[in-house]
Amino acid sequence: MYFVNAMNISEKTALQAAEWYFRLQAPSATQKDQFACQAWREADPAHEYAWQRAVAVSQKLQALPKGLAYTTVRSSQQASRRRAIKTLAVLMAVSGVSWEASQSESARRYFAEYSTGIGEQRKITLSEGTEIHLNTVSAINTKFSDQLRLIEVEAGEVLIQTGKLDALNRPMLVNTRFGSLQPLGTRFLVKQTAEHATLAVIEGSVKVTTKNNHQRVILANQEAIFNQHDIGKILPMAANSDSWIRGLLVVRDMRLADFASELARYRAGIIRCSPEVADLKISGAFQLHDTQALLSSLPTLLPVKVGYLTRYWVMLSAIEP
Repeated sequence: MYFVNAMNISEKTALQAAEWYFRLQAPSATQKDQFACQAWREADPAHEYAWQRAVAVSQKLQALPKGLAYTTVRSSQQASRRRAIKTLAVLMAVSGVSWEASQSESARRYFAEYSTGIGEQRKITLSEGTEIHLNTVSAINTKFSDQLRLIEVEAGEVLIQTGKLDALNRPMLVNTRFGSLQPLGTRFLVKQTAEHATLAVIEGSVKVTTKNNHQRVILANQEAIFNQHDIGKILPMAANSDSWIRGLLVVRDMRLADFASELARYRAGIIRCSPEVADLKISGAFQLHDTQALLSSLPTLLPVKVGYLTRYWVMLSAIEP
C-alpha cells in the first residue's frame, strides 16, 4: 500500500481525472464518454494512476460519518461542477489518503525502477552486464545483493540476456507474479498478463518454479505458459517472438481480431474488430513505430474498413457493398 502526495500527480492530470470522474457520474453520461475516458486512462500510466486515486478518494469520502465531505464534493446544489472538480483534485493531492496501488498494474509501472509507456521500448544494461529490453507498457525492478541478482517483472514483456561480468558469481533470479525463473547464461523472453506468464527461451535453459512449487526446465527454442498453480505443455518457440526488439510485429496467418489486440498494445486508445471480419487471416512484417500508417495500410491487405469513433477509438469492420 502506498501513501502518495502532491508530487505524484500533476495539477493538470488531477483536474483531468476529477473531470472524467464527474462526467461519468452524471446521468447524461454516454457510452461514448466511457470509451473516451478509457482511452484517456490508457494513454499514460500517470492518467490511470490519477483515475484510481480519484476513485479511491471518492470511496474514502463516502465512508466518512454522514458523508459530509463527500456531500461537499458531489452536491451540485451547493457548488458548481467546476468547484466540485477542483475540490476532488485537491483532495487527491492531500497526503494521508491511502489506496491499494500495489494491486494496480498501472501503479506498479508508475513506481517501477524501469518502465515504458504505450508504444515505447527501452534497453537497459545492468552493472554486471545483463541486458534487458522492455517492450511496450512494461516495467521491472532490480535488487542486487552480495548473494543474489534479482529482477522483478512488474508488467508487460521483457527480453533478458544474462551478463557474464559478475565478479561475485551470484545466481540470477527473475520473479513474476506467478513464480520465479532461474536462468544460466541464457537469453529468454518473459511476457506477463493478468492470468499467466509466457517463457520463451532463445539460448541456454531456464528453470521455472511456480508459486505452488511446480518445477520444469525449458530449453532453447522452447516456450511454455505457466501460472501460480502449474506449467503448461512445452511447445516449440514461436517464430519471430523477439521481432519487437527490431520494431517489427511479424505475424503469419493470424486472425484479424488477434492482430488488432496485439497492435493495441503499441497504440494509445482502443482497437476493436467487428465479428464479420474477426476471422480474416493476416500475414506480414509490420513497422511498430507508426501504428497510424499501419492501420491505414490494412484496407490494401484485407477487405476491411478502418473507422474512427474518436482519435483513440478505432473500429475494423467489413466494407459495405
